[in-house]
Amino acid sequence: MVIYQLLSLDGVAEEPSDWVTDSGPDVFANLGRVIETQDDILLGRGTYDYWVGYWPTSDIEPFASFINGTPKHVFSSSEPAESWPNSTIVTEPAEAYVEALKRGEGGDIGVHGSIRLARSLLRARLVDELRLVVAPAIAGHGERLFAGDDELDRVELVDSDRSPQGTLFLHYRRA
Repeated sequence: MVIYQLLSLDGVAEEPSDWVTDSGPDVFANLGRVIETQDDILLGRGTYDYWVGYWPTSDIEPFASFINGTPKHVFSSSEPAESWPNSTIVTEPAEAYVEALKRGEGGDIGVHGSIRLARSLLRARLVDELRLVVAPAIAGHGERLFAGDDELDRVELVDSDRSPQGTLFLHYRRA
């Protein structure tokens, strides 16, 4: 399972549209490499509600085709107001559901956005890889992927790259 997350330099993951300014080809090339191996997506209800009004009609590639065509497993206690094709609402605990999904056939399972869901899966030690995009900006406040109260496994750096604007692309694997 792979977490793909945009972060500010000080670790904030919430509202990246407020501080990510690099939208160059390197950002989209990195995203393309991440999503090309993913067959399923996990989303929290907040991310689903935020994205359902935008991505179904978006033409921003490579993500629009990917997010619209890939099965989405949405963790929520109730049905969303808007439906999105290829979405399954999951009401059972995320950890058990993801463990079963990981045992199935197919490629990687991705978590995009969905900070609280990502943190719960990190705590449950279900995350195999972190694909972090670190913007050269300090957000100052907001929800962080790493809240400081989690006991995380050690990770090893697999690859790193940077855009001309200073955005870092970091690929970590659980050690």
